[in-house]
Amino acid sequence: MTDVSMDHPATIRKPNEGRRIGIVGDVYRFLATGDETDGKYATFEAIVPPGSGPPPHVHSREEESFLVLEGEMTFQLGEDRIVASEGTFLNMPVGSLHCFKNESDQTARLLISVAPAGLEKMFFEVGQPLADDAETAPPPSQADIEKLLEGAPRYGIEIKVLQE
Repeated sequence: MTDVSMDHPATIRKPNEGRRIGIVGDVYRFLATGDETDGKYATFEAIVPPGSGPPPHVHSREEESFLVLEGEMTFQLGEDRIVASEGTFLNMPVGSLHCFKNESDQTARLLISVAPAGLEKMFFEVGQPLADDAETAPPPSQADIEKLLEGAPRYGIEIKVLQE
């Protein structure tokens, strides 16, 4: 018999379940949050349309890992550029400058985990709530971008704004 703590019961999400947030034009579906994992980690799915992805940034608090579920995603880790196809796994250590961008012409899906949890609260604060079945997010407005740039430091995220 397995002894299961009921302080944090199992979290089960069916394919269209999980809070969805739109941020920088991507859709994030939250599968497990820190409230459900006792702060140990958070896991979410990202739906990233062609041309989209977050700007280069550094996490000061958490490791971040990625598994490419569908499509192809280009990651930047420091000076290294990695084109990741389906099934590719990457882990970004705390303090590493990184970003990802969908440079293909097909929507990509990623499974993202952060440990410890907490980063998901930034998404809830600065992102746009979306319908439970949303597969797309509106493109970011200037106000959305400013909200992200203003909120990120509270969560230990330094966003590196690219000079055009």
